[in-house]
Amino acid sequence: MENTVAVVADKQLPYTTVEQFLKHIERRAFHMARLGTGNADSAMDIVQDSMYKLVEKYSTKQPLEWKPLFYRILSSRLTDYYRRKAVRDRLFVWSKSTSVDSEDSFPDALARAPGRNSETPDEMLMRSQRIQQLDRSVQQLPNRQRQAFMLRCWEGLSTIETAIAMEISEGSVKTHYSRAMHALRDMLEDYRHD
Repeated sequence: MENTVAVVADKQLPYTTVEQFLKHIERRAFHMARLGTGNADSAMDIVQDSMYKLVEKYSTKQPLEWKPLFYRILSSRLTDYYRRKAVRDRLFVWSKSTSVDSEDSFPDALARAPGRNSETPDEMLMRSQRIQQLDRSVQQLPNRQRQAFMLRCWEGLSTIETAIAMEISEGSVKTHYSRAMHALRDMLEDYRHD
C-alpha cells in the first residue's frame, strides 16, 4: 500500500471525506458493475454493498487509498456474483438467461448526453451507435480483462493501483489489459468500416 500512496501522492483529489468519495465514484462503479452483471438491480446491490464495506472497514484510511480499496471490494463482490450465478445456472438450467432483460438494457449516460452543437442528427446517431457497440463489446470480454480495461481506461488507475484493486500482480494486469485491448480492436474492426 505504501508504494501506491507514493505513486499517487502528487494527484489532486476531488474528495476529502468518504461521503464525497462515494458520490464521486458512484456512477462509474455502477456502470462497471452493470457491464459485469448485465443487470441494473444486481449492479446496484453490488455497488451499495461495496460502498458499505468500504465505509465499515476502511473509512479511517487515507483518501489516496480509498479508490484502490473500493475497487478491490467491488472486484471481490463481482467475483462472488459470477460464482453464485455459475452455481445457479448449473443447478437451474431452465432459468439461465442468455440475453439481458429489456428493462436492464439502457443506453449509457454518454449516449444520452447532448451532442456537440456542430453535429448533425446523422452524426449524433452514429456516435450513439458507436458508444452502444463499444458497450456491447466490453460486455463480451472475459471478467478479468473487462475489469482491467475498466479500471485502467474508465477509472484511469495506474497499473499498480489496478493490481491492488484486482489483487493480482502488475504483470497480470498488463496481460489482461493488453488482451482486452486486442479483443476490443478485433471486435470493433468490422464496425469501424461500416
